[in-house]
Amino acid sequence: MKILLTGATGYIAQRLLPVLLDKGHEVICCVRDKNRFHPNKYSSANLSVVEVDFLRKDTLSSIPLDIDVAYYLIHSMASSTPNFEQLEEISAHNFKEVIETTKAQQVVYLSGIVNEERLSKHLESRKNVEAILQSGSFELTTLRAGIIIGSGSASFEIIRDLVEKLPVMIAPKWLLTKTQPIAIRNVIEYLYGVLLNQSTYNKSYDIGGTNILNYKQMLLDFAEVRELKRLIFTVPVLSPKLSSYWLYFITATSYSLAQNLVNSMKIEVICRPNNLSGLLKINPINYKESIKLAFEKIEHQQVISSWKDALTTDVLNKGISESIKVPIHGCYKDKRKIFLENPDSALKKIWAIGGDTGWYYANFLWKIRGFIDKLEGGVGLRRGRKNKFEIEAGETLDFWRVLYENKDEKRLLLYAEMKLPGEAWLEFKIDEKNFLTQTATFRPLGLLGRIYWYSVLPFHAVIFRGMIKRLAE
Repeated sequence: MKILLTGATGYIAQRLLPVLLDKGHEVICCVRDKNRFHPNKYSSANLSVVEVDFLRKDTLSSIPLDIDVAYYLIHSMASSTPNFEQLEEISAHNFKEVIETTKAQQVVYLSGIVNEERLSKHLESRKNVEAILQSGSFELTTLRAGIIIGSGSASFEIIRDLVEKLPVMIAPKWLLTKTQPIAIRNVIEYLYGVLLNQSTYNKSYDIGGTNILNYKQMLLDFAEVRELKRLIFTVPVLSPKLSSYWLYFITATSYSLAQNLVNSMKIEVICRPNNLSGLLKINPINYKESIKLAFEKIEHQQVISSWKDALTTDVLNKGISESIKVPIHGCYKDKRKIFLENPDSALKKIWAIGGDTGWYYANFLWKIRGFIDKLEGGVGLRRGRKNKFEIEAGETLDFWRVLYENKDEKRLLLYAEMKLPGEAWLEFKIDEKNFLTQTATFRPLGLLGRIYWYSVLPFHAVIFRGMIKRLAE
C-alpha cells in the first residue's frame, strides 16, 4: 500500500512511521525541510521524502498521484504566529485539493475532542479543518484525541515539569476540569487500525484511555507513580493570562503554546461512546500505566520524537539550509582553538552538551541567561534535549537548534533561538591535527545588537574560555 504521511517531522508522525514501514507499506513523507528529516535511520527501501509546504500551492506538485491513503497530521498550535487557525485553514484547503487529484481512497485525520458548544481557539480550528476535509471527494476517517501521554509529548512533559519541580502548587481553578488522557501507544494503534478499514469511512471517533480525570488528579497520580509527595491548592483568582504565564515560566512550553493550552484546558474533553476499540481489538491503557511506559522509553534513551522539536519560532521557517550558512561579513566572533590529547573523549562531550549534562563551565550563568530569555518571552533553557548522547539536525538543544551534526566530520553547528537583537551560531569542529575550534558568531541587528555584543563580552570571555578547556580535559 502506498501511503502519504504529512507532518513527518512532527511528534505523532515520527511514532507512526516505523509502524507503517514494519508492516511493509510504502511511505512518502511530506516535510517542509529535508534537512530536518533523517531517512537513513529507518533503513527501509520503502521510504521516500518530498519537500512540501501545504501553505504554498506551488510546492504541491511533488506529491505522487498513485497513493492509496493519506494521513493528515498537520497543526500549527505551537507556532509563534497568533493567527494559527488561518494557517490551518489554508493548509487544509490546499491538502484537500491536491489529494482530490490523486487516487487516494481514504484520508485519516487526527483531531481533538470537540464535545462542547463553546470551544477554545485550538479546538474550533481542529473542528474547522475536519469540516474542510469532509467536503473532499475521498473517504475521511477522523480520530479525536484529548491529552496524549507519552515520552516527549507536550502534555506529558508539561505535567512532568510541574510535578518534579514544584512540591507545592498554587494552581488555577481549571485544574478541576475533566479530561480523558490517552497513551501514545493507543493513538498509534488507532491510526494504523483504521487504515483502509471501510467500516470507519466517513466517521469520526473520540479516542481515550480508561480513566476520566481532572488535571489535578493527573498531577497527583503522576506524583504517585514517581513516588513524590505533592500538595496542590486551586484558587479562582488566576486569569487565563496569569495561568499562561504560570505554565510558561515553570515548564518548557512557549508562551503562545501555553495560551492555547490554557484555553483548551478550561473545556472538558471526554470521549463520547463508540465501538472503535472493539472493532479494532485495541485495549485502552490506563493513565498510570501510560506514565510508566513513557518513563521506560526515557530511561532507555528511546524517545523517538519530542514536541519540543517542532518549529516554535519563526527564525527557521526559511529552512535549515539557509541558516546553516554561517555569515562572515558584518559579524562579531569569539573563536578559540585548543589541542586535544584525546579527541574521541572531546567528541563525546560535544555530542552530550546541554540538557542535563549542562555546558561544562559556569552553568549558573547559562541558567541566568535562560531565565532572562524567559522574561523576554523566549524559549529559555528548559527544552533540554531528547537524548543524552545522540543528536540530529532539527532537534532542540536548550535554547539552541541543531543545524548540522556529523560525527565523521567531527562538526556540530547550533543556531540560537533565544531572544536576541540579531542572530547567533555556535560551532564545534575537530580537525585532522586534533585541534578543537570553538566559534561563537553573532550577526547584530542595528545599534542595539552591537550594544548587546559588547555588554556580554566579559561573560563570553569567561564562559567560552572555560568551556573549551573542559572539553579538552
